[in-house]
Amino acid sequence: MIVTLLITSTVNAEEVPTIFGDVTIGPQFSPDPLTVRGMSGGSISGNQVGGRSETATGPCTGFVDETPDHTLALTSKFDYLKLQLQSPEDTTLIIKGPGGTWCNDDFEGKNAGIIGEWLAGTYQVWVGSYEKRQVSSLHDTNYRS
Repeated sequence: MIVTLLITSTVNAEEVPTIFGDVTIGPQFSPDPLTVRGMSGGSISGNQVGGRSETATGPCTGFVDETPDHTLALTSKFDYLKLQLQSPEDTTLIIKGPGGTWCNDDFEGKNAGIIGEWLAGTYQVWVGSYEKRQVSSLHDTNYRS
């Protein structure tokens, strides 16, 4: 399964995926959108990692690995940041960082995503599959502000 986690800002540029990289970004980062590639899915339930069944951004569903797929460090506060997965499969998302835990499933079609205001700091990002899998699948993660 290919999943794209997209982080974007108001500037558009060509992107080259980073493989399993931790990401540090600040205002007007480039390229925009920024794509990070990794593995999705796992055998741990999303509500176990999220610590609840639902957050303000959506349900903590699906299955993830014990450890986060990505670490996202924001050097400053973002008034608007969009983190989105793109995949032909059904994906889920769990993010833990400053201010709490956020989960999502089916942000756009079957692709998970979270959009809004983000505080400066470090975030752990789990990319899950709606179905439990023993073997993880390749995904891309895109960030856009």
